[in-house]
Amino acid sequence: MTKITTTRYDVAEHLRTQEEMAAYLEACLEEANGDAAFIAKALGDIARAKGMSQVARDAGLSRESLYKALSGERSPGFDTILKVIGALGLKLHAEANHI
Repeated sequence: MTKITTTRYDVAEHLRTQEEMAAYLEACLEEANGDAAFIAKALGDIARAKGMSQVARDAGLSRESLYKALSGERSPGFDTILKVIGALGLKLHAEANHI
């Protein structure tokens, strides 16, 4: 019997362009169902793809606090989310939800 080896999938390795990063965040926003920690984790994936140290500098945060905020274990403040989104070169937008 052949032994199968697996490797851990890391989405950050597959986010290469701003468009891919934006599409990933958009998909996560749709799937989050109100879970702010889920969105924080998605932002963490994108930040790792861009380089956590650079994102931390651009957001005006320490690298350690950025890792904590975007770990998915807690929900960071909205001010932190806005800083990170700006540092990632992304923007939020809203549209009407016609129910």
